[in-house]
Amino acid sequence: MRARSIGTAAAAALALVAARDLVQKKHALLRNFPLIGHARYLLETIGPELRQYIVTSNEEERPFSRDQRTWIYASAKEENNYFGFGTDVDVEHVQGHAYLKQRTFADALSEARGGHDPQSSLPSAKVLGGPRGRTKAFRPASVVNISAMSFGSLSGAAVTALNKGAALAGTLHNTGEGGLSPYHRNGGDLVLQIGTAYFGCRNEDGSFNLGKLKDMVAGAPVRAIEIKLSQGAKPGLGGMLPGAKVTEEIAAIRGIPVGKDCASPSRHTAFSDVDSMLDFVELLAAETGLPVGIKSAVGEMGFWQELATLMARGDRGVDFVTVDGGEGGTGAAPLTFADSVSLPFRMGFSRVYGTFAERGLTDDLTFIGSGKLGLPENAAVAFALGVDMINVAREAMLSIGCIQSQKCHTDKCPTGIATQSAWLARGLDPASKATRAAVYLRTLRKELTKLSAAVGVAHPSLITATDIEILNGDYEARTLAAVYGYKDGWGALGPRLAGEITTLLATEPGTGSQPAV
Repeated sequence: MRARSIGTAAAAALALVAARDLVQKKHALLRNFPLIGHARYLLETIGPELRQYIVTSNEEERPFSRDQRTWIYASAKEENNYFGFGTDVDVEHVQGHAYLKQRTFADALSEARGGHDPQSSLPSAKVLGGPRGRTKAFRPASVVNISAMSFGSLSGAAVTALNKGAALAGTLHNTGEGGLSPYHRNGGDLVLQIGTAYFGCRNEDGSFNLGKLKDMVAGAPVRAIEIKLSQGAKPGLGGMLPGAKVTEEIAAIRGIPVGKDCASPSRHTAFSDVDSMLDFVELLAAETGLPVGIKSAVGEMGFWQELATLMARGDRGVDFVTVDGGEGGTGAAPLTFADSVSLPFRMGFSRVYGTFAERGLTDDLTFIGSGKLGLPENAAVAFALGVDMINVAREAMLSIGCIQSQKCHTDKCPTGIATQSAWLARGLDPASKATRAAVYLRTLRKELTKLSAAVGVAHPSLITATDIEILNGDYEARTLAAVYGYKDGWGALGPRLAGEITTLLATEPGTGSQPAV
C-alpha cells in the first residue's frame, strides 16, 4: 500500500512537470519534449565532470590536463608523483612542445653535496629592491610564490590555508587586489597588491589614500607592494561587486559601504601615464621603504617601451615586473577576454624582457612570471626566458583541493575554495590543506632543482634560452632564443648575479628570507 502511494505521488509530480513543460514558453525543447528534455539540461550541467572522468584523454583536457592535475595532487599529498610506461604526449608529432637539453658533464652540483633538500628555500638570484636601494630590500627565500587571489574571490578558509602554507614553505603570498584580510595574517610574508579600486587604502570617493596604505603596511608582514595594471584573465576590464555581496566583513576589509554596489574602474586614477606612474612608484617606495613593482598582462608594446626608456635614465624605476599570461585566470571573466585579449605568457614575456634587454636593464629589476607556470616544464621555460621568480595561482588552488569544476564564477565551488558560501567553505580544513599547499610548493622547487641539474646548472635562473628547444612535430626544432628572437646573452643572468647565486647555494642552504646582499 505504501509503495502504491509513493508511486501515485511520483506519477502525479511527473504529470505536473509535464503539464508545466507543455504550457511554458521559455524553452522550446521542453515544450516539444516534456520531461525528456530535462535530461539534456542535466547532461549540460555535469558536462565538465563527464569530460574530466570519462571522455577526455590524460593529456587532452584544458586548462589543466588529467596528468597535470594528478601530478599536483600527488605532489601535495607527498604521494608517488611518477608516471609509468612512458609519456602520454604524442612527442613524435606534437607541435610546440618544449624539451630541455640535458648535459652529459657538468660542474659540481647540489647532488654532489648530498642532494637537494626539499625543505630548503631555493632563493631568488636577485635582491628585490636592491638595485634601487630600497630601505627594506631583501632576497626572496623562494623562487616559487603564491600569486594574487583576493579574499572575496576565494573563501576565508582557502586564503587561510594558502597563507599558512606559504609560511610553512617559506614563500611570499600575494594578497590580490581585494585588500589585506584577517585570513592573510596566518604567518606568511605578503606582497600587498593595489588595484584600480584601491581597496583597503581608499577614500570614500574611491581615490587613493596614502595614509591608509602606510597604516596597513605597518600592521602586517608586507615585504613588497605590487601595483596591478591588468591581469591575464581580463586585461583592460574593470569590475562590479554587487551590493548583495558586500557584507560587513568585506566592507571593513575593502573600505567600502556595506550593501552598496562597488565598481572597480578599468584603469588607475592615481596616475595617468608612464611618467606619473613612476612618480607614484617612487612615492610608495619612499614612504614605506618597500620594493614596489607592477603587474600587467601584455598587449600593445608602447607602454613597455616608454617604461624602459624612462628607467634607463636611472632616477626612477620599478623594482619588479610581474608579467601575467593571457592563459591565466583563477575566477570569473567574460569569455572573449579569457580567450582573446592579451598575449600568452611566453610571447608576452619575451617581448617585455627584450624591451628591457635592449637597454641593458635586465639585471636591475626582478622579473616575475605568472600564468600556468606551476608545472615544472612550464616553469623551466619561463626561467630560460629570463624570469627570476614565478607566481602560482590555480596550481595552488589544486593543491588545496580544487577539482577544476569551473564553477568559480557561480559562487558554488564544490570544494569551498572559490566561494563565499559558509556551508561550502566549511568543508575545507585550513590546517590540513595548508600542509598540502606547502608540500606542493616545496616539491615544485625540488623538481626545478632536478631540471636545473639535468641541464648542468645549480639554479633555475641559470637555465638559458639555448638550453631548451621547441619541437615542431618530428621534423624541426628551434631553441627558445631562436623562436622568440633573443640575442646573445638574453635570458641569462649577468656574471656577477650568476656568481652570487651559485655561491649562496653552496654556502647558505637554510630557509627563510635572505637579507639584502
